[in-house]
Amino acid sequence: MCGIAGIVQFDQAPVEPSWLQQACAALRHRGPDECGIWIGPDKATPVGLAATRLAVLDPSPAGHQPMSRQNGRFQLVYNGEIYNYKSLRGELADSGEVFATDTDTEVLLAACSRWGTDALCKLNGMWALAFYDRQAREGFLARDPFGIKPLFYCLDERRLAFASEIGPLTKLGGFTESLDSDALAEHLVFGFISGEKSIYQSVRRLEPGHFLRFAASGAAKPVRYYAPPVQAKNQPASNTVNYEERGERLRRLLTEAVVSQRVADVPLGAFLSGGLDSSIVVAHLSEAIGRPIQTFSVGYERHSNYDETSYARLAAARFGTEHHEMVLSERDVLEAIPNVLDHLREPVGDSSIIPTALLSQFTRQHVTVALSGDAGDELFGGYWRYLAHGSLESYRRIPVWLRRGVLEPLAAASSAAKGWVMADRVRQFRKFLRVETGTEVRGAWSNGNVLARHLAWSRILSPEAASVLLSNGWAQRCEEAALNRAVSLNVGLDAADPLNGVLAFDLLHQLPADMLQKVDLASMMHSLEVRVPFLDPAVVAFTLSLPSRFKIEGGLRKRILVDAYRGYVPDEILDRPKKGFEVPIGEFLRGPLRPMFHDVVTRDAVDSFGLLSYDGVETIYADHLARRNDHADVLFALLSLCGWHRRLA
Repeated sequence: MCGIAGIVQFDQAPVEPSWLQQACAALRHRGPDECGIWIGPDKATPVGLAATRLAVLDPSPAGHQPMSRQNGRFQLVYNGEIYNYKSLRGELADSGEVFATDTDTEVLLAACSRWGTDALCKLNGMWALAFYDRQAREGFLARDPFGIKPLFYCLDERRLAFASEIGPLTKLGGFTESLDSDALAEHLVFGFISGEKSIYQSVRRLEPGHFLRFAASGAAKPVRYYAPPVQAKNQPASNTVNYEERGERLRRLLTEAVVSQRVADVPLGAFLSGGLDSSIVVAHLSEAIGRPIQTFSVGYERHSNYDETSYARLAAARFGTEHHEMVLSERDVLEAIPNVLDHLREPVGDSSIIPTALLSQFTRQHVTVALSGDAGDELFGGYWRYLAHGSLESYRRIPVWLRRGVLEPLAAASSAAKGWVMADRVRQFRKFLRVETGTEVRGAWSNGNVLARHLAWSRILSPEAASVLLSNGWAQRCEEAALNRAVSLNVGLDAADPLNGVLAFDLLHQLPADMLQKVDLASMMHSLEVRVPFLDPAVVAFTLSLPSRFKIEGGLRKRILVDAYRGYVPDEILDRPKKGFEVPIGEFLRGPLRPMFHDVVTRDAVDSFGLLSYDGVETIYADHLARRNDHADVLFALLSLCGWHRRLA
């Protein structure tokens, strides 16, 4: 695991070593073990590469980056892990390649040297890389299929600059601080910035499953090399598929994924939240290693509604782990918020980045690598918004007088908040009702209607909070952009099983922009590598091939996952209600976080963006304090946005 950066000068201007040195300094947290710089002597195409290294496989100096091959013809910097590097090494050796190290980096370099971008489809792992062929004076950037590892770049007619994070990118030229208004609006509407956008107009993300070629004359547009399989258009899911056999196959694939991702030459453990997904990973990792593994969880001292440590202990006892538990006080969280936000170079709308960063810091005291259960919810339908699609049809069968005259007024008059069971149900019910207010076109299960309602349920900016934006057109623009993105991603929303298309959309759209981005930032802030077995390509392909009724049916989420692990994972975990990995940010905003919020989210700060209303911010904060609505998500997004912008001044 590393941090990478580089620059390609199309105008033949020399690469200044100080640029790369500054980039390395800004990436040090991602790779504290060593740093390296290479500047090509080819004056026709000046190229500079830089890497900071977190040594995980073969931590000897043999794994130094940038790594070269064939007397310096081929150069590579790379952030990530290739889990199938040993089998690839055998294939390459059979073709005549000779290896001098035991690193996956050398295997990756040899694969790119021999196969070019065709090598990308052979890889099983997570990565962001830059490969350069000095003889051909060309190369490419590439990112893993699901966006586990990030890669940002700036491109103009003079140069291509790239880095693992935005901060180092600012040291390499071609960067301007002009904000991208669409990205800013999306941050507040959905809580993340998706696709190729970043908060800056001059900075783009290389999207998951894409590569970008460059040569002496310039760079081409990014090319998509990976698209997950989806059901064929208008092809109904097979009713002859054996459910039990599919469950057994799923368990085998997850076992193989965890086994492949346990490879490391440094201490390795796992996050254990007490939920189903992390418990499955811990179960397979414990079995594969054959001795007690180290597991890590976080809880809260005074907020039991957000605490899952009792379930984590249950799983730890079942699988015989050496369990470490971090119990956070209110003070711990409040002190961490400015530290985490100060580290970011782009606003993050997901408040769970705070406990993720604290858990990563705690975990890093014991291990260098941790496996997580991320992506299980997107693959198997773990969020309430997936369940809501089927529930909507049932709700619309309730007599109108009862809906309009009793249920909806009752929900509007009740307190709404996260954490407390009944108040949280009210919050979710109000979200559910958004599709009754014109957010989507009636027609239930066809084309964009399913996705439109899904986007309405995915928003953190509720209709009650719309006054935060000076124009509601920004929210509509964000939703239209997401609908258009679904078309470009080709996730099969017009198939006979549209809910599978929604799951595939979140896998490709929201997961890399929100969850994976958050975990990468929070973990690498503390030099911790986090791996994601649920995103093994074979697991993803198999899961997407299953009909959605195997995942969500009769009010049960993750149906096949629950049934496949019945008798293996404790029943208390299999049958428990879904609870997200969250911080009690809503309660903190009603209490100890109020001074910080008002100090950061000022009228001047809000007005400086040109599309936000400070009066609207004050209105929704008052609603939140009175528990008329729960606006914790958008209020944290505002805190993150204004705090980030203040640090630029």
